[in-house]
Amino acid sequence: MLKHLTFALACLLCQAATAGTIYKCTEAGKTVYSDRPCGSASRVLAVDAAPADPAAAAARLAREQALLKQIEGERAAREEQEARAAARAHKAALLERRRCDKLRLQRRWADEDIARAGRDEAERARIKARRQAEVLAMECPA
Repeated sequence: MLKHLTFALACLLCQAATAGTIYKCTEAGKTVYSDRPCGSASRVLAVDAAPADPAAAAARLAREQALLKQIEGERAAREEQEARAAARAHKAALLERRRCDKLRLQRRWADEDIARAGRDEAERARIKARRQAEVLAMECPA
């Protein structure tokens, strides 16, 4: 019984204690927190006392957990959206590369046709190769 009474008294004294003043100082480029002022550059920080009501603390914790869950959900949705956008961009880049490779191949074939063409076909093959080169230059400048 005496243990319980001592414990209850200690709890009451802890609740009655108020938070002391906390000072934030910057010394030699480092931030230091102290219970005493550490010079002219010290700033007083506001410290909220812990709520005395456990129900209020539980309600605050529940609100903060709900907010955290909402923020995490938004972050996950944003990351998923970014991943889908990156996948679409990657697919588009692959399709563009494939189209340019196809145009380069057609240009090479047109050049080969010029080399194999006879006298009558040579001019037609040159025109075709030049047109293919123009399409390639326009579609795939790099």
